[in-house]
Amino acid sequence: MVVVAAAGREDYLLRSLSEGAEVSVLVVDGTQLVAEAQRRHKLAPTATAAMGRSLLGALLMGSFRKEDEQVQITFQGNGPAGSILAIADTRGNVKGKINNPAADPPLRPDGKLNVGGAVGQGVLAVVRSHPLEPQPYTGMVPIVSGEIAEDLANYLVDSEQTNSALGLGVSLDRDCNVKSAGGWLVQILPFCSEETLVQLEKNLTSMPSITAMLNEGMTPEAVTERILDGLGVMPGAERLPPKYGPCEEETLKKRMIRAVASLGKKEVADIIAQEGKLEVTCDLCQQTYNFSQQEVDDYLDAQHSEHEEEEEAAAVSSSSSSATSA
Repeated sequence: MVVVAAAGREDYLLRSLSEGAEVSVLVVDGTQLVAEAQRRHKLAPTATAAMGRSLLGALLMGSFRKEDEQVQITFQGNGPAGSILAIADTRGNVKGKINNPAADPPLRPDGKLNVGGAVGQGVLAVVRSHPLEPQPYTGMVPIVSGEIAEDLANYLVDSEQTNSALGLGVSLDRDCNVKSAGGWLVQILPFCSEETLVQLEKNLTSMPSITAMLNEGMTPEAVTERILDGLGVMPGAERLPPKYGPCEEETLKKRMIRAVASLGKKEVADIIAQEGKLEVTCDLCQQTYNFSQQEVDDYLDAQHSEHEEEEEAAAVSSSSSSATSA
């Protein structure tokens, strides 16, 4: 499948505040990002919409938070798509996977992609983690509709007690390529007035879908102005370019060879003898690497040497302790 996203469109995420600092708005145009995910994972149309919405939702929930924080969302539904995973960090990097990239149930009666049918019923799990925090925060809620945005909005209210609204969308052209993909996340800040809430609700209920606005050529700035119509937009909006991935090459190769080495020298040799090579593909970025028998042997030998050195160091430490006690 040849994937071609809308040419000339730039992906970026925009964070803005209303003039009175009562409302926070994040808007993302992630058309190229979702097209890249479709290309890498060879996604069917409905799988593209389901995974695309999940990636954009994770991006909106993970960006502009504490440095090095990471958010992971997992839809564990009983639909044909199987489990859908998306992981995003504060720098705009996002990646994911879907168990069945070929999931493509019949269209809904209104002619739209049946994302809810692809996801099915089950559980949505969200994990927020930070390297400086001892334990990650994990929240779980039942899947409400399987349409992704409604489920994530329900999670934010139910598990994180965040007064918010969320919209996500992925539209495809006649060739099933990504035409537009984006989303918005509105969060009510403390001391928000009743008048502001009334105006905001009016704006959101009368607003077209995010894909309709992007297809009309609206930018994240224009979408933000539409959301905050009558409330004003505070100057100084923050902008962040999203990216699919990355799985850092050195880290990824180390993780892969560690997994390969766990098979043992004999099984690795048998696979290479039968297949002519040992090929490993990352589930998230779909990057593939080939490993030779020599690379695996060298890794195992290095691990064995490190283990022996650790045992010798422990023995020396134990002897030193005994001598001191004496």
